[in-house]
Amino acid sequence: MNRFNNSAMALALGLVFGTGGMAAGISKDEYSAGQDWIAAEYEIARAACEPLAGNPYDVCVAEAQGKAKVATAELEDSYELTRASLYQVRIADAEAGYAVAKEKCDVLAGNAKDVCVMQAKAVQAGAEADAKVLMKSSAARAAANEKSAEARIEANHKIADAIKAGAASKLVADFKVAKAMCDDLAGNAKAVCVKDAEARFGK
Repeated sequence: MNRFNNSAMALALGLVFGTGGMAAGISKDEYSAGQDWIAAEYEIARAACEPLAGNPYDVCVAEAQGKAKVATAELEDSYELTRASLYQVRIADAEAGYAVAKEKCDVLAGNAKDVCVMQAKAVQAGAEADAKVLMKSSAARAAANEKSAEARIEANHKIADAIKAGAASKLVADFKVAKAMCDDLAGNAKAVCVKDAEARFGK
């Protein structure tokens, strides 16, 4: 997901949050100033959509909303500085990306549109799965570092399980896309397409 102009954002955050930046944590006043900045940037981005119409307008609005959503999650993370808040940044980014991609699919019709939406959803599912793996892995490693070798082995098992679960969710989403691509076919061609998809994804 493309975010607000990076150089402008970096300058604004530098002015709002000081030379230490958000990484060091921010105060309530800095957090409030950040909210005001995001709201102002959102209004500018929305205003830029007004000359547009139809699908380009819808895409533009979705992009403006997505950028504001991600920026808000980043601000929350800079204030809370927790694994959960960082996870929410990744989730916001995935959701914003999906919202824009879905709007772009609206220019299509029929199965082509269905496949487009499924592909967008698969990308979102993959990003969310990766975010969950990273959060669970980080928590498991942090807990293991404070305990025995036995606990570290158990943590490694938990990390492996998280990775396996993430891969499984991606596989399900990708299989749905592959199967949907067969819907434009008919008869034997469709049957062969579905069978090939099932073989590739172990169904």
